[in-house]
Amino acid sequence: MTGARDYLDLVRAPASLTVLGDALVGALSARGPSGDGVVRASVLAVSSVCLYSAGMALNDWADADLDAVERPERPIPSGRISRSRALAVGVGLTLVGIGSAFVAGRRAGAVSLALAGALWAYDVVFKPTAAGPVVMAACRGLDVMMGAAGPGWRRALLPAGAVAAHTVAVTAVSRGEVDGSTRATGRAAVAAGVAVAASGLAGPGDRAAAALGGARYLAAVLPGHLAVARDPDAAHARTATRAGIRAVVPLQAALAARAGSTTATLALLGVEAVGFALGRRRSRGDIT
Repeated sequence: MTGARDYLDLVRAPASLTVLGDALVGALSARGPSGDGVVRASVLAVSSVCLYSAGMALNDWADADLDAVERPERPIPSGRISRSRALAVGVGLTLVGIGSAFVAGRRAGAVSLALAGALWAYDVVFKPTAAGPVVMAACRGLDVMMGAAGPGWRRALLPAGAVAAHTVAVTAVSRGEVDGSTRATGRAAVAAGVAVAASGLAGPGDRAAAALGGARYLAAVLPGHLAVARDPDAAHARTATRAGIRAVVPLQAALAARAGSTTATLALLGVEAVGFALGRRRSRGDIT
């Protein structure tokens, strides 16, 4: 019998914490700390989580045959969730995510349509192709721009680009989780991480806090990528991918500091702490 834990496993629930700050960073970068209300930011956070979770469900639906060979423990190949039900979850969460974005405003809703299209295109068409990491990066960049939609949106292009560049690197490394990566991919990921951290220093906000956030981001992401650059086996690629997924939250905190919001920075540090705690519990088998 399928239970709640199986659905949480399907959508990689703990990882959804990493998208909570995307739209917030976009809004802060576009309009400053007092530009958007708490309600709008919360609605867009719901949209981000729904669309991210939809992407995870669609990923398993699209990869069911491959997962039966490479990852038989996942919900579909293990028989815990049917393939048709996973598709229904993906469709339903996509609709809820788009609807939530339109509640926040027509412009945000329009961006959510582009984001949803990119998510579906990645899972159904582009994931196994050379364009896969770029399409996934576009998804995360659009998630930031969903928060920025409206006046001042151009000011969010650099933060959106930083999140997208980080995503390209992590996605490229993740392709080696089964068969191993390459040293060139690891070196490119290291270079991307340094460039992304530097992007947080150019802004009108608290540069000291942004620099500290950039340093924390590098401390989270660089060890894994350096390990892949030295020895690109599958184990190092998996470790680097997990670290890279978590590292986006300290990056968001650095970008929030760059935008001048101490409150958002502290909130994202709290999200990071929750994610770390959930990661430790998951590694012990306490949660799905």
